[in-house]
Amino acid sequence: MLRKQSLLPKTRQSFKIHGDPFGAEVRDADDMYMDDNIRYVCEAVYLAAKHGGMLGVIGESGSGKSTARRYLHDRIKREALPVVIIEPYVISMDDEKGLLGRPLRADHIAEAILNTIAPSSRVPRSPEARFRTLHKALKESARAGNRHVLIIEEAHDLHGKTLKQLKRFYELEDGFNRLLSIILFGQSELRAKLDETNSEVREVVQRLELVELRPMNNPEGYIRHRLERAGMKFEAVFAPDAMDALRLKHAGPGAHERGKAREAVSLLYPLAVGNTLIAACNLAAEIGMDKVTGDIINRV
Repeated sequence: MLRKQSLLPKTRQSFKIHGDPFGAEVRDADDMYMDDNIRYVCEAVYLAAKHGGMLGVIGESGSGKSTARRYLHDRIKREALPVVIIEPYVISMDDEKGLLGRPLRADHIAEAILNTIAPSSRVPRSPEARFRTLHKALKESARAGNRHVLIIEEAHDLHGKTLKQLKRFYELEDGFNRLLSIILFGQSELRAKLDETNSEVREVVQRLELVELRPMNNPEGYIRHRLERAGMKFEAVFAPDAMDALRLKHAGPGAHERGKAREAVSLLYPLAVGNTLIAACNLAAEIGMDKVTGDIINRV
């Protein structure tokens, strides 16, 4: 995996590149490349927020988790839906108390909910009073026509005890109406934490649907889309053999288990692909090539 790459001025001039067509940053909904997997994940996130449920979105670093979350924000805004999004700050979150941070606890989540839906209310000190106030505020907001969705990023850093408490937040209700949907975004470690054999989180696992942002099956389609958004043509930048080289470069080595070969692990995620293409374009411009070839991609 390459480190963060940037297009050099000489590269921009050589290929007439404006903006950042290879960067993983998506600036609006039209920038998003929607293959079947991404569309399925984004729709699952949207439906969980609109109609309720518990959802976990798993993806490697740079696979598009933040983009899916931002897509939800944008769609709710565009459709003017009465959905209140609650996002606790996770800047210093860790799954164990240590030098770098401390676990996100149930009382932190409760405080985030109250600060979002009833910002003028006083947060009581005692847990009993705090959660009673929280439940009342959610009921009042729901009766006013709102739905509520709790979104937690970096959920792979959640402590097991906090994961267990999420079930109790999810079960807050007003009659038959559940008052809070929950969406977790995390890296692959989250799947391990949500092991159904773990008694601490079993009740959450039984209620939570998992969806995964998988590697791209069609990186060429993704790259063509991003170039078109920047007003560029794919054939003006890449030689015919470039995409085959890109696929092979981002297929990790296959593992062997008890003498049986396993399929290679693909790393065709937007962030990894973007860094590779930026490095390849920089190298092509440096050596005077007018297109990025498979050989150049192999050399970065």
